[in-house]
Amino acid sequence: MANLLADPDSGLTPAQLAARHGLRVAGERPTIGAYSGQLWRYRHFISAYAHAKLTASFSNARLGQLWQVLTPLSNAAVYFLIFGVVLEQTRNMPNFIAYLTTGVFIFNFTQVSLQQGTQAISGNLGLIRALHFPRACLPLAITATQFQQLLGSIVVLLIIVVATGEPITLMWLMLVPAVLLQTVFNAGLTMAMARLGAKATDLKQVMPFILRAWMYGSGVLYSVTLFAENLPGWATGIVQFNPMLVYIELARISLLENTHLLNDSLPLTWLIALGWAVVAGLGGYFYFWRGEQEYGRG
Repeated sequence: MANLLADPDSGLTPAQLAARHGLRVAGERPTIGAYSGQLWRYRHFISAYAHAKLTASFSNARLGQLWQVLTPLSNAAVYFLIFGVVLEQTRNMPNFIAYLTTGVFIFNFTQVSLQQGTQAISGNLGLIRALHFPRACLPLAITATQFQQLLGSIVVLLIIVVATGEPITLMWLMLVPAVLLQTVFNAGLTMAMARLGAKATDLKQVMPFILRAWMYGSGVLYSVTLFAENLPGWATGIVQFNPMLVYIELARISLLENTHLLNDSLPLTWLIALGWAVVAGLGGYFYFWRGEQEYGRG
């Protein structure tokens, strides 16, 4: 009788006691498989949050969401004045306007994603501490927002391409997989920046300088042939693996007739683009997941 009345939990360690009653550590990181399942269940939240951010970002402007196109167009106009007119880069490229605009729009997709990604966690601490959801929803929503903006920019870009004399060809279809690969690349890199930005809040002050240097090294503003003409062979070999150079080249080769790849090999360029999407996408996702239990604390 004494054994029946004895406490069945007596003698158990805290860990054994928790396991016996199905208790888990608060904020414990789920397995990556379970985490991926949670993200899939929150896909509608990601879409709605991205749409809300896109709408809210231009709510106080008279022209509203037109600014998502006007901003990169204005930048392209300034760059054309400096590089096309003053520095006469038009001599190296028959359709420099379309060439430049393509580079600016494609690079802007990644640039803004990374800039906003550094504040995905630090800028949403109230939401993170109030609600339980997989935190990767936030950087993924940023990528989705910028993807929606890119779609509007591409419509304008196609008009510019046709207006400057480029023919409509089946090569245009290559733009779809190129943009999708860049989107995966952006998502992974944005998640990585979100975790880094959560730890180092000053990162957002440094990012504009890093992104500006990256833009100048990606052939956005001038012909990529200048790399081969002015750099030693080994340096040109390194530059051709620059992911932003690759995604911009794929967009240009899709839309423009008289343009050339830095490495003169379209299959190799696609392989590099795919490689960067896989490495950045999976690597950024895994890196962000590893810090899931840390976000919103401290």
